[in-house]
Amino acid sequence: MNRSSRQGATVASIRKAIQQGLDRPESPAPSVSLSSRTANTAPDLFEQANVNFTEKKWLWVPHEKEGYIAGYVVSEDGNDMVTVHLMTGRDVAVNINVTERVNPPKFEKVEDMADLGYLNEASVMHNLKQRYASNMIYTYSGLFLVAVNPYYNLQIYGSDYVAAYKNKKRTEVPPHIFSIADAAFHDMLHSKENQSILITGESGAGKTENTKKVIQFLTAIAGDHKTAAALTATGCSLEQQILSANPILESFGNAQTIRNNNSSRFGKFIRIEFNFAGQIAGANIEWYLFEKPRVTNQSKQERNYHVFYQFMKGADKSVKDRLLIDKGPEGYTFTRKCRQTIQGVDDRAEFDTLVAAMATTGFKTEEQNDLFRVLAAILHMGNMQFQATRNDEAVLREQVAAEKLCHVLGIQLSDFTRAVLRPSIKAGRDWVTQSRTLQQVLLSVEALARSMYERMFGALVSRINSAMSRPDGKSTFIGVLDIAGFEILEVNSFEQLCINYTNERLQQFFNRTMFVLEQEEYTREGIEWNFIDFGMDLQPTIDLIDRTKPIGVMSCLDEEC
Repeated sequence: MNRSSRQGATVASIRKAIQQGLDRPESPAPSVSLSSRTANTAPDLFEQANVNFTEKKWLWVPHEKEGYIAGYVVSEDGNDMVTVHLMTGRDVAVNINVTERVNPPKFEKVEDMADLGYLNEASVMHNLKQRYASNMIYTYSGLFLVAVNPYYNLQIYGSDYVAAYKNKKRTEVPPHIFSIADAAFHDMLHSKENQSILITGESGAGKTENTKKVIQFLTAIAGDHKTAAALTATGCSLEQQILSANPILESFGNAQTIRNNNSSRFGKFIRIEFNFAGQIAGANIEWYLFEKPRVTNQSKQERNYHVFYQFMKGADKSVKDRLLIDKGPEGYTFTRKCRQTIQGVDDRAEFDTLVAAMATTGFKTEEQNDLFRVLAAILHMGNMQFQATRNDEAVLREQVAAEKLCHVLGIQLSDFTRAVLRPSIKAGRDWVTQSRTLQQVLLSVEALARSMYERMFGALVSRINSAMSRPDGKSTFIGVLDIAGFEILEVNSFEQLCINYTNERLQQFFNRTMFVLEQEEYTREGIEWNFIDFGMDLQPTIDLIDRTKPIGVMSCLDEEC
């Protein structure tokens, strides 16, 4: 593979643009601004202090709110105690053993934190903070890339940037997610082995956006030599279909949360397959940990899945009339008790994008209508009202919503109400009709709505996989894992427990594979090394959840269910 330079944006101009957080002058401004931050260059630590580094002994001093504050030693008081003059202007007496050394000025805003002379927590955080303040959101840490979410659009992902990072070594260009993707692509071609990119972090860290950028880069560089013969039955290339899958998944699988306006509520492993020539030969998406409770319950600061609002605001009147949708989001129980809009986002325009993406991916009009039919059925289901009789049996208070639901799904009202209110269960060899209380019916309806949506989502992903599947020509693949982010909400569901548990298990696996086993190798080779514990402090919590002896939470739930 030729790694020589090519026409396009120069490395110097790209480096300057990334540092400023701005695109080339002719590029359009960001379409949605979630912050009023402007491009700037943060002064380094010693410019702020207006002192010479070599004249003082600098230390990081722990601080409750700021984490660490830099300062220089004024006096050494004995018994490991020192007086430090902080950048805030205060003098404090601290034990020198709780402080960390400050790096010289030449390490300010270093691109790879593995190059830091003093590699400690305070220096790492300071370096990330200084780079972020200068709109440099990407920083290397050895083999890894650290990304800090700016919460607004930086114009650093256009075609010029793709050209600038294509066939470039990591040391030749500034840190960027494109550099990671390019390295994975070339490693796959040279070694003929599969590659994987793990994108992890807490909720709102920017995992989904960076996943999209990886796919954007891979489809761009692998599709350079595609011909018209590679077009699919829809008249679109396979690369276009892969890119079009993302708006579909975002509409049906993403939602507004407290931390994020476009948060993925499921985890996914995207496998992009290549042939021997490095051209894309297919793709596949695996999903897991889908957040079903969001379909029926959301907090006041959040929203249901995007597609509900896009459908109700953007679908043609004829489609909504056919599905008996005559209200907006405020008229349906499952979308009424939360936010209705997202600042800067047009749900009507997003619906048009969704329909166009489904057409590109090969969804027929009938298939699209079937998806909208399920959405309408769930909305009608949430509007059904029940009441309890004197015998504590649940009955329908009124049949309008139930009739709409049954009409949309094409089922008999009597059969549906009987299944909800007086279901038949098998006891031994006999079938027994069982009456339900009001609470049982309400829970059953919510469970049915969640199950319908999850199965629809599964069928949707399978249909996308079918469109992107190619039976022949596959050699190797690059996998991108976008794991559901760790978060703690006001009310945490079982799914949230599973998400956080999975994150912690993955972190433990990552630590063991990358650090613990490596240090054990040092010991076997006789290398002098002070063994470092990389965070096994949550092992007791993991044991509480998944151990079988003594029995853990998961085992208890298995027995009950």
